[in-house]
Amino acid sequence: MAQDLPESDSNAATIRYVAIGDSFTEGVGDDQPDGSVRGWADLVAQGIADATGKPIQYANLAIRGRLLKGIIAEQLEPALALNPTIVSFNGGGNDMLRPGTDMAWIISETERALQRIIDSGAQPLLLAGANPTAGLPNGDRVAKKGDALTAAAGEIASQLGVRFSDNWHDDELAGRQYWSSDRLHLAPVGHHRVASNVLRTLEYPHPSDWVIDAAPIPNPTRREQLAYTREHVVPWVKRRLTGRSSGDGRTAKFGDWTWITPRKL
Repeated sequence: MAQDLPESDSNAATIRYVAIGDSFTEGVGDDQPDGSVRGWADLVAQGIADATGKPIQYANLAIRGRLLKGIIAEQLEPALALNPTIVSFNGGGNDMLRPGTDMAWIISETERALQRIIDSGAQPLLLAGANPTAGLPNGDRVAKKGDALTAAAGEIASQLGVRFSDNWHDDELAGRQYWSSDRLHLAPVGHHRVASNVLRTLEYPHPSDWVIDAAPIPNPTRREQLAYTREHVVPWVKRRLTGRSSGDGRTAKFGDWTWITPRKL
């Protein structure tokens, strides 16, 4: 449960968690009744508070549509300026969706960002996103990039001694039931499953009231496939052609510390 506590308590939390990234980390697909999004990072923050029984501080600087270059340039140093104890890092998903992806650059920049977090004194947490490619046009091409990037990320994490949550190889998450209608962003149950994976990586249990599994759903009919192309694929292509992003004009949803208090389950 997020809430504001007195300013005098602003440095009281032992655990101070910042998340940086794109729509995956912002929480797109986990829509709330008030129009906001929640997502796995918010859920992880709550899970840590519930598991430890103590309030933690949490910030989320992620913005949808950001390429890796923007994540590092716009979010990394502001995140470290908050003096966090944990920084989760995920990026490169939007880069992979575009032709001519410079995989070597993505890998080297990911390593550089993780080293910067280590040098700051914070604990990095590297994530590989879930694999959406079964439902995407040209999904096989994107899947090959994701396989290569995830393998490289695992090697980097091992070399640097960084915790790594590999959601790409969670085969259950590849099922259509875990994805929202755009097939690119996780549905609420998918975000809960990723949050459970992340908490396990951090050696915390996930809250007992979470639902992290879903029953399979049928493949789309031809009519549903045409509707999907019209409603989601065509607008995405138009944004690419015009140089626009779904994150244009957006700011971080939690740009400064907010307190997450334990729930009584």
